[in-house]
Amino acid sequence: QVQLVESGGGLVQAGGSLRLSCAASGRTVRSYAMGWFRQAPGKEREFVAGISGSGGSTNYADSVRGRFTISRDNAKNMVYLQMNSLKPEDTAVYYCAARTGYGFGYIRQDSYDYWGQGTQVTVSS
Repeated sequence: QVQLVESGGGLVQAGGSLRLSCAASGRTVRSYAMGWFRQAPGKEREFVAGISGSGGSTNYADSVRGRFTISRDNAKNMVYLQMNSLKPEDTAVYYCAARTGYGFGYIRQDSYDYWGQGTQVTVSS
C-alpha cells in the first residue's frame, strides 16, 4: 500500500506562485509514474502533469504547460508541482496520484492506483 499526502496549497493572488508537495509513504514510489490532477467546483477531475519513475520524462496539460513544473526526489519519496503565473482558473483541489503499471503521463484517472486527499489552491483575481 502507498499513502500519499499533499501539502502546500493556499490562497494566492493572480500572477503568484505556489509549490505543492506530495509525500509518499508505505513503500517507495521510485519506480512508479506519478501525476497531479485537479478538480474545480462543479467540474470533473482533470489531469495536470505527469512524471516518469526516473523523473526523466514529463508531460503537461495544455492549460498549464509553460507555467507549471512537475519534479520528484526519489531519495525523499517526494513529488512536487511548482506553479507559477497562477490564474483564477487554476483554483481547484489538487491531487497527487501514483501509477504502478508501465508508462507515465496517463490522463485518465483510472490509470492511477493510489490517490492523496488533496490540497486546496485558491487564486484570487
